[in-house]
Amino acid sequence: MELYHGSGEAVEFPGIRRSRFTKDFSWGFYCTLKKEQAERWIQKWMDTNKIPTLNFYCYTENPNLKILKFDSLTDEWLDFVANCRAGVEHDYDIVEGPMADDVIWDFVGDFLKGKIQRETFMSYAKFNRATHQISFHTMRSLGCLKFIRSEVVNHGK
Repeated sequence: MELYHGSGEAVEFPGIRRSRFTKDFSWGFYCTLKKEQAERWIQKWMDTNKIPTLNFYCYTENPNLKILKFDSLTDEWLDFVANCRAGVEHDYDIVEGPMADDVIWDFVGDFLKGKIQRETFMSYAKFNRATHQISFHTMRSLGCLKFIRSEVVNHGK
């Protein structure tokens, strides 16, 4: 299966970097099945000194790893993302599912603050475009990825 990763550089050897903020599925190396989505991720690199780059990988699932998959926005997905965004760590090697993009994340924030109920979150979220992410959280999981190539995205400089 081909996966994509948008970055400010070619990433031949992916790594797991901890940062100040956790992402949907905690710290990890994030890819997607959707090329257009990875190209949107690259947009944040357009006005920097970095080189906006689309990276291509071949992913082979390892059944010996602990993998969690969410097929859609569910209560379980919402609870998992809320916990990860709050800094709660998990023990999964790989997590796959929808992404809480900026619009969805605003709804998650409202849910966490008690401004909206779970049902309201789900009704808002269903109108958002379909997204996908797969995150790799352990060195063993990164072994499932094989770098294919990278392409510099024309950013007009």
